[in-house]
Amino acid sequence: MKKRILTGWTFARILYLVIGTLLIIQSAMNKEWIGVFIGSYFASMGLFAFGCARGNCYGGNCEVETEQKIKTDPIVELNDTKKN
Repeated sequence: MKKRILTGWTFARILYLVIGTLLIIQSAMNKEWIGVFIGSYFASMGLFAFGCARGNCYGGNCEVETEQKIKTDPIVELNDTKKN
C-alpha cells in the first residue's frame, strides 16, 4: 500500500487529489455533506491510484495484455484449397 501511494504519480492523480480535496473543503464550509463524500471519493482515487486516476478509463495509454498478445502472435493463414 505504501508503494502504491508513493510511486506512479501522474498529472491525472495529482489533479484528482487536488480537486477532491478542494471539493471536501468547500462542501464542509457550506455544510453540504454529500459533497464531502463525493470529494472523498475523488481524493482517494488520486491518493490510492484506482479508477480513472490509474489510467484505465480511456484507451491508448494503457497496455492491455490481450492487445499485446495480438500484436506479437504470428498470423496464421488457413487455405482451404483442395487439388483434385
